[in-house]
Amino acid sequence: MRHARGGNRLSRPSEHRQAMLANMANALLQHGRIQTTLAKAKEAKRLVDRLISLGKEGSIHSRRQAFRVLQDRDMVKRLFADVAPLFLDAQGGYTRILRLSPRVGDGAPKALLELTRLPATPLKAPAKVKVQEAQAPKAEAPAQAPPKEAKKPTRLFEGLRGLFRPKKGDQGS
Repeated sequence: MRHARGGNRLSRPSEHRQAMLANMANALLQHGRIQTTLAKAKEAKRLVDRLISLGKEGSIHSRRQAFRVLQDRDMVKRLFADVAPLFLDAQGGYTRILRLSPRVGDGAPKALLELTRLPATPLKAPAKVKVQEAQAPKAEAPAQAPPKEAKKPTRLFEGLRGLFRPKKGDQGS
């Protein structure tokens, strides 16, 4: 029996469903809005609202709970530093679902899931990429010849021939 078991199963195994919803939550926190099916949007809304509530608490325990779902330290930092402070005075309603036209292929109802309050500046790529670029030493590279262009095959399968021939020194096992 399913007593007190809320939520839609979305016709997926539990591990797949949890991973998919976590990925949707990451995308929503990164971009501010995502387009998906209506059923997935309703489930992701529940998860993201709980994550924003954790972000408003700001404790170490709530950070660990958020990391347990998001599995990305940079996204947890963004949640607690950028997204949650926007909703400090709100008691709920952090996200909204806008219905869109049905999907062309199968007619599934589509929806736009978005945060009700977006930051003044759009959320960008994770900060760790910028940090790594800044930490890389700026050493002058020795002058090298420009890379040689790949030779275009003249026949349809000529470029694939080298993939299937054994290399010199390789003996079949």
